[in-house]
Amino acid sequence: LSLPSSMHLIQVDSVQRWMEDLKLMTDCECMCILQSKPISTEKDEQNELMLSSQYSTCDNLQLLLKRAWIISTELTRIAQKLEKNRWQRVHSMTVRINCHVRSMINEYNMFTRNSSEEMHQFEKLLIDKCSEFTAFTERCIQTEDEQILKSMKSCINETLTTIAQYFGQLIELVLTHEAQNLLRQIELSDSVYVTESAISSLFSLTQEGAHLCRIIAKEGGVVTLFKICRQDCFRGLYPQTLRTLASICCVEEGVHQLEKVDGILCLADILTDNSHSEATHAEAAAVIAQITSPHLTFTQHLSSFLENMEEIVTALVKLCQEASSGEVFLLASAALANITFFDTMACEILLQLNAVKILLTACSDKRLVDTPYSRDQVRSFLASL
Repeated sequence: LSLPSSMHLIQVDSVQRWMEDLKLMTDCECMCILQSKPISTEKDEQNELMLSSQYSTCDNLQLLLKRAWIISTELTRIAQKLEKNRWQRVHSMTVRINCHVRSMINEYNMFTRNSSEEMHQFEKLLIDKCSEFTAFTERCIQTEDEQILKSMKSCINETLTTIAQYFGQLIELVLTHEAQNLLRQIELSDSVYVTESAISSLFSLTQEGAHLCRIIAKEGGVVTLFKICRQDCFRGLYPQTLRTLASICCVEEGVHQLEKVDGILCLADILTDNSHSEATHAEAAAVIAQITSPHLTFTQHLSSFLENMEEIVTALVKLCQEASSGEVFLLASAALANITFFDTMACEILLQLNAVKILLTACSDKRLVDTPYSRDQVRSFLASL
């Protein structure tokens, strides 16, 4: 089992997704005209503040990422239409890109704080380049001279490449900035509510893909989250924190950070501490399952894991035996199955613990082994033994 992807099998209705995306894609030409016209006067600043505060940081980031996805898709489509000399289509799509870029920047600046000078520079470069792009394509639809169009094509291609570069660099800076803000909140807050909200937003970011997990790991996310897992006052947040850690550890940078901060020792302590809730134990098992996943080639040399293997394996077998739900059993059995791939020494310990009987007994309980995924973990486990 490779986490987190297999634990987040979200069925998305394609029509519903299209309806959501449509909100961001309609009436772009109208928005282009309106975008620089403020609706409120200076006296209405309070109303504007109330409007922008209706959404959480997480919602705003989701909106930003949707905009970014649309812009990225449109840039690819423009390149395709340009190849076929569909000048009218290229121009209309360029106008749309111009609109989306400006809207994305305006929306982001409404909810962000402490934007760096570098970000503002890239925003200006990107807007200027998009305006230049629109002017180029407008000239192209006004001429039918093949030679002029041919010479313009290389200029447009060059501008398109530059826009893609500026856009990529701006998004990288924005996401890094937001990750830093969330991690700073977690580091500095004594409030359980504020910390919980920041961790929840951070988890949402990890679900956007490996690249964001790399950014979070690079900015010290693993270190910050393990600090939470070592403070008793945040015990209620352990499951959520560990779930976020499991997501970050799908990338090499996350696992290296985990090694540096003795994360495996912390996980072993959590798993062997009976005062923790079953949910905390299950999420700790999920982190173990992630870092021992056979699909990850960079986790094969976790020296600290071998030092704590016996305690971890013993705790995981106990979790399988006492699991109160199918999800808990799945996480614990997945961790055990992956560990048997990870190191053969674990097989001897598991045989001594009578793990085969425990897992096979669980298989006859439909409350525990309730999905093909759970049965697959038991099969993998038995095959390794």
